[in-house]
Amino acid sequence: MDADLLRTLGGDPAALDTAPSWTPYRGTAMERPDGGHRCTRCGQPARAPRLVDVPGLGPCRLDTCRDDFLAVTRLLPSRMPSMVEGIVADLREVARDAGAPLTIFTDDGMPG
Repeated sequence: MDADLLRTLGGDPAALDTAPSWTPYRGTAMERPDGGHRCTRCGQPARAPRLVDVPGLGPCRLDTCRDDFLAVTRLLPSRMPSMVEGIVADLREVARDAGAPLTIFTDDGMPG
């Protein structure tokens, strides 16, 4: 997916800054932009830096302006299940791990 982002933005992977070693999860926002970084695609001031994995280079900083961030957000995979069954399964797993009783009510007739 990171390759898709770079391809869509027309960014040169070799031109990206190396990400700080303390950066949390891939795809998450990094530190607040200080105005010193420019959007990878258009050169406007960056407002939405994120971490991407670049083959051969490792974690790199991908800077985007607001408009380009919004344009490529649809390319990012969601970490949320999209079907009721997946959501219910996640809730059950968390409740089981916590040892908590759980009753689930859905409006689609699926037993909880």
